[in-house]
Amino acid sequence: MAPSDAASKTRFLVLHDYGMGGAWWWVHARSEQEVLETFADVEVVHTEAARVEAETWGLDEADVDGPTAPPGLAEARAKRDAQRGMPGFGALAGRDLLYLSRRWDEDDDPAVYLVEVGPDGRRLRQVELAEDGTACRSTPEDWPFNPPWVDRYSPEWVPFVIGREEFEAQWTRAVHDPGRWD
Repeated sequence: MAPSDAASKTRFLVLHDYGMGGAWWWVHARSEQEVLETFADVEVVHTEAARVEAETWGLDEADVDGPTAPPGLAEARAKRDAQRGMPGFGALAGRDLLYLSRRWDEDDDPAVYLVEVGPDGRRLRQVELAEDGTACRSTPEDWPFNPPWVDRYSPEWVPFVIGREEFEAQWTRAVHDPGRWD
């Protein structure tokens, strides 16, 4: 890296949070946006306490323009590179709140989930619409983990965007069942 490049970059603490843990790196980049545009499914951690603690961890460091990256981060770069040319890449970046509706059939109780997502990709509110017509609502206080759920640069989320009105209508009719997520 040329001295002028080094002077224009900042060292960012970057996390891939998968709920029960995460992978951490230091990434040198010109901006937080550049980090998020270069690596999929990561977030930039800003809290001073986390940054100070991370200084003691001996984390791998990478340059956003470097030809290689440490394990995990290299895969995040490859995933982002594959997404870059797809329709909808980056279409959700910069929005304050997102409202999504997505059907999940992976378990024994398929349902449609309507989710309000904050700027950091984490769920703020959620409505689960069961096949029998019941609607249960929940918030972060109900979930044991709330890692970033939506990568705003990923084009995979674009087809699931709904309007705030649709989300609020379901939120209003849904009931809160705190024992549901135990």
